[in-house]
Amino acid sequence: MAGRRDPPEGEPEGLPGGDDDEYRSVVFDESFIREARLQEFSARERMTDHADAVRRVPPAQPPPPAKGRARGIFWRGSRQLLLLVLVVVLAFGTAIYLGLRNPYRPATGRSVDQVRMSVIPLAPQGPVPGGTPADLFKHSPAAQFRVGAAGITMPAVRETGGFSESQVMAALTTVKDYLVASSLDPDVIEGRSERPVRVLLDADQLDQFDAGFAAPADDGRHAPTGWLVRFDPAKVAQADDEVRVHGTLRYQETSPGTLEVVSDHVFVYALRPASSDAQPVRDASLFTVRRELRFRFDLDALPRHTARLLTSEVQAGPQACSAEPPTTLRPLLAGQRAKLREPAGTDPYATGPANTALCGTLSRAAEPSPAS
Repeated sequence: MAGRRDPPEGEPEGLPGGDDDEYRSVVFDESFIREARLQEFSARERMTDHADAVRRVPPAQPPPPAKGRARGIFWRGSRQLLLLVLVVVLAFGTAIYLGLRNPYRPATGRSVDQVRMSVIPLAPQGPVPGGTPADLFKHSPAAQFRVGAAGITMPAVRETGGFSESQVMAALTTVKDYLVASSLDPDVIEGRSERPVRVLLDADQLDQFDAGFAAPADDGRHAPTGWLVRFDPAKVAQADDEVRVHGTLRYQETSPGTLEVVSDHVFVYALRPASSDAQPVRDASLFTVRRELRFRFDLDALPRHTARLLTSEVQAGPQACSAEPPTTLRPLLAGQRAKLREPAGTDPYATGPANTALCGTLSRAAEPSPAS
C-alpha cells in the first residue's frame, strides 16, 4: 500500500500497541477487504497462465429490497399518484362551479321581451250591409281574394348569407302555419281552443300567451285577439266557411343568425247571428281583419317549428268601440249601427301600463255594396 490510510469503517479496535504498532499498516479488517477493488489470484490460479498477478473486482451491488419493502414503495407511489389525480379533479370541478356561479358572466340567452300588440276596432259610419255570402263577396274589395290558406302565398326564396334557402323556407312555412292556425282554424275562430296556436309559439312566450287569456287587459300586452282571430260563439257564427285571404310575406336577415319575417294579410269572414239558422243564408255580413305580424327566428328555433312573435297590429271591423279588454272581436252584424260615444278618458298621471284603447272609422269603400 502506498502510505497510511484509515480503513473505510474507521480504525479497528483491539489491536495491540495502539498507534505505535509497526504492523498497523498491513492489518486489514473485514470492511476494508470488502471495499477492495483489486484481488490477488490464489496459488492454484497463479499456476495457470495469467499475465497479471491480480484481478479487478466489480463493485458490490446493494441487496434487492425485501418483498415487503417493494410492496411499500409501490403503495407509496400509487398513493401519491392518486392524490395528484384527486387534486386535479378538485381544481377542475372548482373552476367549473365558479364559472357557473359567476354573476358577471355574459348573458347568452335570447331576449324575453314581451310581444307588443294593438287591436284597433273600426266602427262603421252607417248600418252594416247584409245579404248572401256570395253576393257580399262579389261586391266587395275581397272579390278577387283567394280562399283560405291559398291566399297566403310564399315569396321568392333565396339564401341570406347566414340562412340557407331551405332554412328561409322553414321560417316562412312556420309563419304560414301560424297564420292558418290563428286565422282560419274553425276551433280557434269560434273560441273552442287556443292550442293550435299555442303549440307554434316559442316556449319563452307561453306565459304571456296564457296570461292574456286568463286575465285579458287593454295594456298592449295581454289582448287575446293580438294572438289570434276569435269571435264570441254565443253571438256570431260563420255564414260561410270560405274565408277570403290576401296579403304578403317578406323576410330579412336583420343581424347575424337572426331572421325576421313580416306577414301583412287581410282576412274577410262572412258572419251571421248565432241564433239564426235559416237556409239559404240571407242575413250575412262581412267582417274584415287586417293583421300585420312580425316574427323572429334564430338557427336553433327552426328545427322546432315554432315562431317568436315580436309585434302584432290588428285592425278589424265593422265593430263597436269599447273601453273593455278585448277578449274577443265584437262584430256588428247586418243592419246594426255603431253607437256614438266619446273616446275613453286617459289619465297621463296614472302609473302602470298605459291604456292603449283606440278606435277608428271603417271607410265606406271597405264595405260591400250588394245589389238592393
